[in-house]
Amino acid sequence: MSTAMPHILRKPRRSHALAALFAAAALCHALPAAAQADAWPTHAIKLVAPSAPGGATDSVGRILGRYFEKELKQPIVVEAKAGAGAIIGTEYVKNSPGDGYTVLISGSSTHSANPFLYAKLPYDPQKDFRDIGMVGFIPAIGMVRAGLPIHSTAELVSYAKAHPGKLSYGYATSSSQVPPAIIKSRADIDVIGAAYKSLAQIITDLAGGTIDFAFLDIMSAAPALQNKGIVPIATTSLQRTPSLPDVPTVAEALPGFEVRSWIGLAVPTGTPDAVIGRMNRLLNAALADPPTRQALERLGMTVQPYSLAEMAKFTEADRARWREWVRLAKIEPIQ
Repeated sequence: MSTAMPHILRKPRRSHALAALFAAAALCHALPAAAQADAWPTHAIKLVAPSAPGGATDSVGRILGRYFEKELKQPIVVEAKAGAGAIIGTEYVKNSPGDGYTVLISGSSTHSANPFLYAKLPYDPQKDFRDIGMVGFIPAIGMVRAGLPIHSTAELVSYAKAHPGKLSYGYATSSSQVPPAIIKSRADIDVIGAAYKSLAQIITDLAGGTIDFAFLDIMSAAPALQNKGIVPIATTSLQRTPSLPDVPTVAEALPGFEVRSWIGLAVPTGTPDAVIGRMNRLLNAALADPPTRQALERLGMTVQPYSLAEMAKFTEADRARWREWVRLAKIEPIQ
């Protein structure tokens, strides 16, 4: 009995010691992450817009950048890296350090549509990125060159059926490629699509009569809507857009039609959770700031803050939506 007692008494002491050791290890692991989040940022942050200057992601980046600079007391640099359907800028961020200093202005093109529009994508939106959150949603708007007897989707379909193979449209992004392709498929019309390197060139050629119609996200379409040579005919949201109440929806001619784009923020995988959490709170604070929110809404955006969990759930569902939209559009992936 006397030899067993010391053994029994030593077990709790060893158990307490191990528990204390594990607790200390956990604390040591947590402290650097917390300290890193508290210290971030210590220098300039780069917001990468995978579109041309003046495009939707570039415009959103500049609006958010003003709020971020004020709150973080660090410079915010918005850098446009356009090309290849937003792939160039997205790949650039993927290959950047995961430290919270290079942020992708992400969206439906980069994270939802491109995996189904390109057979070989140099990044995986699920494996190579962590989402920070949502900024908001934007519809696309269909426009025709002035002089055509077209003022709605129904008239576009009717004219195309009467003139098969005569109408052409331009596209440079998923939001400009998928809507007309779905209309073409659903209405069984013969129209010709032409790939462009930039949305700005589409606007120029539409106004000049080189192409007959186009669908652009409503932010990028803003200059076109001021051009007398271009006529808006439809939006791709289910409900009419408040800023353009007289412009009908495609769904008024093709029931259930909806293609909407979104813009968010994402960082490379490897960015610490604590930094991502702080960035999500910062983004949502920006969206709650009246001047920032109003500036985004003036561009035609429906602002929608999301938590990290809400954003993860949304992007998973949105990929399924774009898979179906690309299927309906009968678009073959680019090899």
